[in-house]
Amino acid sequence: MIDSARLPPEAQRYLEHVRVEKRLAARTHTLYALDLEKLVQFASVVNVRLLQLQPAHIRRFVAQMHGAGRSSRGIALILSGWRGFFSWAARQGLIASNPVQGVRGPKAARPLPKALGVDDAVRLADFHAAGADPWLEARDAAMVELLYGCGLRVGELVGLDLSAGHGAAREGRGWLDLESGEVHVFGKGGKRRSLPLGAAARQALAVWLALRGAQEGMALFTGLRGTRLSAQSVWKRLRQRSGTAGLTTPVHPHMLRHSFASHLLQSSGDLRAVQELLGHANITTTQVYTRLDFQHLAKVYDAAHPRARKKPAR
Repeated sequence: MIDSARLPPEAQRYLEHVRVEKRLAARTHTLYALDLEKLVQFASVVNVRLLQLQPAHIRRFVAQMHGAGRSSRGIALILSGWRGFFSWAARQGLIASNPVQGVRGPKAARPLPKALGVDDAVRLADFHAAGADPWLEARDAAMVELLYGCGLRVGELVGLDLSAGHGAAREGRGWLDLESGEVHVFGKGGKRRSLPLGAAARQALAVWLALRGAQEGMALFTGLRGTRLSAQSVWKRLRQRSGTAGLTTPVHPHMLRHSFASHLLQSSGDLRAVQELLGHANITTTQVYTRLDFQHLAKVYDAAHPRARKKPAR
């Protein structure tokens, strides 16, 4: 446990304040003290007292922590602790303004979306569970084909109607048009887009519609009771299907959307087309898939190129 007596009097007073007023757990109180000790050490390096620190000093300290490899989240937590201390000091009249106010840590790297490999995606789409209920099997296969073959969001999938009738467009629901080989959906912001149905999707839908029968209602995908399928049910069924198919990663609907975009970009290289098919308003949202594509190419290079293989040291 840190010896708070080594800290300046104002830091000690603040720690006593948060201990009494906020009733912090011992571990949290220790973390507050450690963050303040770190700040005192930084201040001593630039030969400035704790309460004389300026925004430029804080930004310099952030840069040093980032350069030393501290995570963006870790830096953000430290800044939050420092901000709390200086806010208290300002309320006590010890400083005129908070030097940490407005200072932000480095942005965390945006995680890459998780996509299946081509083989796993095709394996999931082509999978037929032995002894499964034909009705459920046909429905789930058609859902996978639309998620992976068209890049639909799960909300767009469960919102699909059998046709454009009964006010589907007016109420923001999508619909199926097998005659023209298209599916029409309303994405974020109510923006409509039309997507082509591939041969596999059309075949899977034909099988499902034959088994679906003349149920009441216009919902394309229904549960056993005939009501429109929920997004939660799609998540559950897809997770179960991926496990039965032998995939090592549990699959969720958005993973198939990511796989659609990544595999299409790998084969076509047409970023604008992928943007239109996904319904992204801004191409920067779509550009994340170029990182996935590069990651894929880098793995191929590491595995196959002679120059990528490190020679053993002699």
